[in-house]
Amino acid sequence: MSLKIVAVNSAAAGDEKSVVVREYDEEKDKAGVEEMERLCEIGEGGKLSLVADLLGDPICRVRHFPSHIMLVAEYGEEREIVGVIRGCIKTVTRGHSVYVNLAYILGLRVAPSHRRLGIGKKLVHKLEEWCKQNGAEYAYMATDCTNEASINLFTRKFDYTKFRTPTMLVQPVHAHYKPLGSGIAIFRLNPKLAETLYRRVFANSEFFPKDIDKILCNKLSLGTFMALPKKSLPKWDPKTGILPPSFAITSVWSTKQLFRLQVKGMSTLKHACCMASRVLDAWMPWLMLPSFPDVFRSFWVYFLYGLHMEGKNGPRLMKSLCDFAHNMGRDDDGCGAVVAEVGQRDPVREVIPHWSKFSMSEDLWCMKKFNDVSDEKCGSSDWLKSRPSSPLIFVDPRDI
Repeated sequence: MSLKIVAVNSAAAGDEKSVVVREYDEEKDKAGVEEMERLCEIGEGGKLSLVADLLGDPICRVRHFPSHIMLVAEYGEEREIVGVIRGCIKTVTRGHSVYVNLAYILGLRVAPSHRRLGIGKKLVHKLEEWCKQNGAEYAYMATDCTNEASINLFTRKFDYTKFRTPTMLVQPVHAHYKPLGSGIAIFRLNPKLAETLYRRVFANSEFFPKDIDKILCNKLSLGTFMALPKKSLPKWDPKTGILPPSFAITSVWSTKQLFRLQVKGMSTLKHACCMASRVLDAWMPWLMLPSFPDVFRSFWVYFLYGLHMEGKNGPRLMKSLCDFAHNMGRDDDGCGAVVAEVGQRDPVREVIPHWSKFSMSEDLWCMKKFNDVSDEKCGSSDWLKSRPSSPLIFVDPRDI
């Protein structure tokens, strides 16, 4: 969910007047936006990089939010598109079942040839104006904690505050299947039951979306799965509303129809070694080798959201659920990784299988309260100044 942003400075006031920021017009702007973002990738080349293909839909990352927008920046008499930014508004919990309207800012890009002209600053200001006009009380952005340019841009120029640092965990999809734990039953929940369970277990968490029902029924959501000890399965009746003593639950979101990723810039030798591990694993799957995924061609990921476990068997059940999702990806040719993002203090963090070299211990979220929003409208005290009400953070799959 990280947002990679290139810092821009206002170096020439006269140039700022040549910039026009307006709403994206798909018919007119699609080709220009795609070319501008391609130039950004070329400008950041020369080293190992992860390149995203938005499948011809530049607005795809916010399209699944009911309230969203994409802005473009035009420059000069030629009206060349030199910058973009995306944003959306959702209603989420801030803890204790209190809901607020929260804006999410993402996808800020400025063409390499037009940086240091204040274009990024103008895009952010225009987007924040739209957010406030549409009822947002807070806004946040996400970035890698090592991306100093992005952090400085938002914290110093736009008064955002470092707020939360969830952990992103990445498990490559290997050529072999992962064995599931013995004595464990895994079954799919219907969306209505999944919604009921989620509203209960995440009621005290932060960032839980009010429209969870829409997410669970989205075409990109592959289902919600629960793991139970087989011996307790006959004793549990979901109609009673009573949760079993031990269980684990997660939902699976696919980016297959949303965007594709590809690793570029790896040396020929390393590429050959990685692919050799893949071939060996496919030929001798019983060895259970940790083969490197085929990320050198276009691939998509499965994102696990709503991860939660309870009871003494919870950790074992959660691991089996993650392995179950891995095997789903193994059967979906082209799925390269299973990704999850959870709070730093969430107990599930310790049991989710992952590769540390691909994962990120701290994904920094920065937040801002809009000054013209009163504390009364926000529900009580300022969210930015309050302590977390729970170790649980619900990461919306639409944010990735």
